[in-house]
Parts: sequence; structure tokens; C-alpha cells
Amino acid sequence: MKKPAIALVLISATALWPQKKEDSRFAPGAASSFHSKQTNENVTIAAEAYDSDELTQTAFGKLNPNQYGILPVLVIIQNDTGQALRLDNIQVEFIDAANRHVEATPASEVQYINGPSRPSATAGTGGAPLPIHKKHKNPLSAWEIEGRAFAPKMLPARESAFGFFYFQARMLPGAHLYLTGVQQASSGKELFYFEIPLEMHR
Repeated sequence: MKKPAIALVLISATALWPQKKEDSRFAPGAASSFHSKQTNENVTIAAEAYDSDELTQTAFGKLNPNQYGILPVLVIIQNDTGQALRLDNIQVEFIDAANRHVEATPASEVQYINGPSRPSATAGTGGAPLPIHKKHKNPLSAWEIEGRAFAPKMLPARESAFGFFYFQARMLPGAHLYLTGVQQASSGKELFYFEIPLEMHR
């Protein structure tokens, strides 16, 4: 009688075990399908500001980075040339309507922005320390922040790459993205800069 019960418990535990979050898919589509894009020398770059709950949910689930002062901007690079491109020297800036330039914050540093304050022990009656409260998890430490960040260093011919850049900025009308540093892998020649207007969705 004991063996069937144990088997039932094991089967139930397996059935209830949740899938890894990293298994979820995010596929924004081709750069050419976006409204906000620019093409230079057969390379198309599209950009979209994820400034609404509806958009952020598709990539970050319940987390909306905008609520913590972080604007995610999706960048898709479509290489329609006959050679590979180097992407490891890319520089991206968010430029608002007042021409203020905001550099992208590295994805690995986003979790430290507006993070919860560290707990501390304060001496109480008789010099005894007060209880230390458990540190709250920073929502910006969610795996999607780094997992969805733009990471490719090379882009083969006829292929595409995408990912997010993060800015400590608020999306307002008139903003655009300024991107430089895309290079031909064989010659090191840098392509002309890309300046892509961003649309508001709120």
C-alpha cells in the first residue's frame, strides 16, 4: 500500500512543478515590420519604447520598469548585407525633445537603481539591537531585465538580432534614439549613424 502512495506523491509533485521562467519566448518580429526604423547601407534598425503596461507585459511579465524610472527600448537590427557585422562597439543614447542625451544603463546595473534600502540594527533599551527586518527583493532584479537585454556581439549576414537597452528617462513626445558603432566585421568600417524617432503608447 505504501509504494502506490509514494508514486502518487512523486507524480503529483512533477505535475505541479512550474516551468522555468527563462523558457518563455519573446519574439518581436522583423525590423522592417516596425513603423519607427531607419535603413543605412542595407542594415535596418528599428526601435520601440516600452512605455505602457500592455507592451511591458509582453516582455517583462508583471514587471513594468517604467514604474521605477527605467524606460526599456527594444532595438532590432536586421542585416540584409552580404557580410557579418560587429555589434560590440554599439553606443545608444535616448534623446528627449529638449535635446537632453541619456546614455543607456547597463542591464547588470539596473537592479541597483531605486533598490530597497538596506535593513539596519538600531540599539534599543539596554543596548540590545532591535529586530532586523527581512530585506525586500528589488523588482528590478527580475531575470527578464538582463535576460532580454541586447547582448549580440556579431551579426551574420542575412540575420537579425534584438534586445533591450535601458534608460533612466521618461518617455515624452519628440524623443528619439541615436545609435552608432555598427561596423563591418571584415573591414572595421563603421556604418552611418542611426537616428530613430520613438512613439508614445500611453
